[in-house]
Order: sequence, then C-alpha cells, then structure tokens
Amino acid sequence: MGGQTGSYTPGMRASDTAYQRLKDDIILWRLEPGTPLGEIETAQRLGVSRTPVREALSRLTAEGLVATGTGRTAIVALVSIADVTQLFEYREALETQAARLAAARRDPEVFEKLRERFLEGPDSAHKQESKHPYYLADKLDEAIDATIGNPYLVNAMRDLRGHLARYRRHAHTNPDRLDQVTREHLLIVEAILAGDAMLAAQATAVHLHNSLENILATVPALQREPEVAASAR
Repeated sequence: MGGQTGSYTPGMRASDTAYQRLKDDIILWRLEPGTPLGEIETAQRLGVSRTPVREALSRLTAEGLVATGTGRTAIVALVSIADVTQLFEYREALETQAARLAAARRDPEVFEKLRERFLEGPDSAHKQESKHPYYLADKLDEAIDATIGNPYLVNAMRDLRGHLARYRRHAHTNPDRLDQVTREHLLIVEAILAGDAMLAAQATAVHLHNSLENILATVPALQREPEVAASAR
C-alpha cells in the first residue's frame, strides 16, 4: 500500500550502494524506461567497479525494475498497461487475503494508534517528519505484515511492492489522490480494528481499484506506451 526510496548509510557495501542508487534513479524516473544500463558506463557514473554494478543489476532484475534489451545489455524495464494491470490483479489477490488475516489476528492497540494517525489527515506532522507523503501507508503495510504471521505471504507482497514502486511513486504526485488514499486507508484500518474480515478485504479491493485507475491516468509513460515500445526495438 505504501513504498518509498531508500537511503545510503556510511559503510554500506559497494554493491548495496549501487543497488540503492540505481533503484532510486529508476523509481524516481531519473532513468526512463528503456534506458541502457551498460556495466562500464554505469560503474563510472556511480563511482564503483563493475562487480558491484553486476550484483546490483541482478537484484534489480529479480525485482522487475531491470530487463535485458538488445545485445543482452541491461535496460530499465519497460512499462506497459498490460503489465501494471496484471501486477494489480496479483496484488489484489495477496492484499485482500492479508487484510482478512489482519482483521482476524490484529493487535487492537497497534491499529488504534494507526487509526489516530490517519485521522490527522495527509498533512499530519508524521508526514512532514518523514518527508514522504505515503509514510502512513508504509506503516500500515508494516503493521499488516507483522500481524498476519505468514512469511510466505509477506515475502510475496514485499517482492510485488518492488515491481510496483516506480508506478506508485509517480502517481503520488497527484494531491487529490493523496487525500482520497488517506480516507481509503482509514477505512481499511477501521475494518481491521473492528475484526471485520470481509469489510477489510472489500475496502482493500476498492483502494487497489482506485490506485490502478490513478496510475493509468497519471503515469506519462503509459500514455505514450506505443512510442516507448517502438523506441526499444
């Protein structure tokens, strides 16, 4: 439901630094879909050797953010309406089930605190403090992950969030959507808090439907999809 870029910590391994910097560049659209990611050029740009870059590209390929282009050169993975629609079909299956389980296994104190924070609205001090507009959405993800007690489901959802990160990041620029998302997440929290598994699942499904519609309407690369696909051939 959330998703944000990472940060760099002194002492990080070169491969971790390369991975995080490339991931941020892709998610923040500094690297457009189809951009070549040659090992030599990328290593020079990041100021590391080729081995960390190779490891970083492998991780990003597993997350669906990097793909193989012509001549087996790595490229920033292309985006498509079909791809994002299929990802959301998968996301709905995972997250509605997670919402049901969270409603059944919840810690009321945890979700009551989340409810109070969502009631403060999208302009809350928590958002300003985090410097990330979907900070509370990330906290809801974390609470659900910790509550459901199913590592297989949690790992699947975390992997999917990586695939969706750049779509969702761009869609976050819509201020009207931010207000709507806050209300949708509040309904999910209240349903979980009430132990209403059916309502929690339904509220999650509505939220995901609206999120997909917003992404399809706001991500420019999807509006010029034929052009992007043609330029990559």
